[in-house]
Amino acid sequence: MRALLNIAIALFVMGLAFWAYRENYQTQAAQREVNSLRNQIAATHSRNTMLRAEWAYLNRPDRLSELVALNFGELGLLPMMPETFGRIDTIPFPPPTVQPTPQPGGFDILPEANVTEAILP
Repeated sequence: MRALLNIAIALFVMGLAFWAYRENYQTQAAQREVNSLRNQIAATHSRNTMLRAEWAYLNRPDRLSELVALNFGELGLLPMMPETFGRIDTIPFPPPTVQPTPQPGGFDILPEANVTEAILP
């Protein structure tokens, strides 16, 4: 009986050793993946910083005004004035859609609507 208990304990310890060995390598793989992701994030951050600097450099007002002056004949770009912007109340928005009211029994009832309002824009 004692030998059987010793064999069971030895098998249990070997199982735990195998589990610990596997967990160790899975942890190392996860750490490598985290480091790789951190490096990718740092590279993306650096690239975004460079792109923001390039964007700021290319959008300097003196450079843009030079480009407008050079291409005025082709593009006809004019300075932006308050008169060039429209008012929000002049935009034709679509009429709101009518949602059916769910009723017990599976039937949906639409609220009463004036037919002329639905047809006329």
